[in-house]
Amino acid sequence: MPSNSASEIVGVAPKSRFWLTPHALRLRLYAALLTLDFLAIAIGFLLPSHLLRSDFGLVELLIVTSTVYTGIAFNSGAFSLRSAQDVSVDTAPAVRALLFTYGVLFLLSYFLKLERDLSRLLLAVAMAVSTSLLVVFRQAMAMYVESRLRDRLLVRMLILDGSEFEAPAGFRVVRAQDIGLSPDLRDPAMLNKFGQLIRECERVVVACGSESCSNWAMMLKGANVRGDVVVDAIETFGALGVSHVGGRPTLTVSVGPLSLRNAFAKRAFDLAFCIPALVFLAPALLLTALAIKIDSPGPVLFRQRRVGRGNEFFDILKFRSMRVESCDADGNVSTKRDDDRITRVGYFIRRTSIDELPQLLNVLFGHMSIVGPRPHALGSMAGNHLFWDVDARYWHRHTLKPGITGLAQVRGYRGATNHVEDLTRRLQADLEYAANWSFWRDIGILAMTLKVVVHRNTY
Repeated sequence: MPSNSASEIVGVAPKSRFWLTPHALRLRLYAALLTLDFLAIAIGFLLPSHLLRSDFGLVELLIVTSTVYTGIAFNSGAFSLRSAQDVSVDTAPAVRALLFTYGVLFLLSYFLKLERDLSRLLLAVAMAVSTSLLVVFRQAMAMYVESRLRDRLLVRMLILDGSEFEAPAGFRVVRAQDIGLSPDLRDPAMLNKFGQLIRECERVVVACGSESCSNWAMMLKGANVRGDVVVDAIETFGALGVSHVGGRPTLTVSVGPLSLRNAFAKRAFDLAFCIPALVFLAPALLLTALAIKIDSPGPVLFRQRRVGRGNEFFDILKFRSMRVESCDADGNVSTKRDDDRITRVGYFIRRTSIDELPQLLNVLFGHMSIVGPRPHALGSMAGNHLFWDVDARYWHRHTLKPGITGLAQVRGYRGATNHVEDLTRRLQADLEYAANWSFWRDIGILAMTLKVVVHRNTY
């Protein structure tokens, strides 16, 4: 058996505390880079303002410059890591962002006629000093990352399923058979297990027999990671590219829709919307809970197992709209019009989508997002078929966190899935959303949601 001395053999690890994960370490690294960039900008202004004895407000100038730079730098990728094969800090995007920032300042000083107070010479010297310091600071951080943090920032996993070869250094090795893992696309529990296994990984490589390559490729496409399948011959797996691991060819079958930077922006947007909404809606939530309690005996909230990001399970929260004895925990029976399981209060809150409001707590806890593919129950059926039996691409929709609203919902694809086409339309919209995600599209979908809060297919 090949040696794995350069790698670590692992099983399914328990969920790490967030601040100990590679993603949290990356966020701390980005914060350090931003702090060093601010320091370069500050020194860049302090030095010429002292030499030229400028009377222009230094604090105001630093605030404006730092604010403009932060916005440009985040959008230009200055706070991201190139990690396809290795981890490295990029200096070029930060330099371009800083030079563009000074270009903005030059234009502002010209159009606002600030030449008398804000010397162009001061700006030129500040630009030269700041840019030089930024390069020095970033290169020093790049050297630190390369020597101390590389293996902690980039978690790579090799899954062996009936195939053996010596893994390169830095890969965690998992033998699928040892932990009872198999690429069974008809078993949600197996996909949940796979999602938990690779949760913290940046790249996952699967070495397997030719008979299971296709299924492993489908599983990787539903995960927000770069996924590769080791092959000795190029076959049709919907590959995105060709790479190599340990001298063996691999097909890249997934890359994940969101970089860490975009995932952070999406999470920040979720919290910025969710927390004020919970505070503002608190009286309405309490009144709804009281009405449910008076109308019928039982708990106020209904919990149901759903499939979330990376095909992992989570419990969704809703206001209970059915009688307790009629609640369908697995979602085997779709709600239909004039459903006799629904209570009087339940009919109203379902028609107005008020029953969905507790999902703001799911967003707060990190299980869901404001905008994303709607999460489905495990027993959901389209006609007489389970959702994943209709189209194997169903699992691909879970590359993103599920959302309270989504592209399918604003297009009117809501309500029961009595026919296969009802799922197909929703799936196509979800895959389109995942493939073309952008921050501004989330804003647009959220705005369009106001038009479909009350919908004829909601009952």
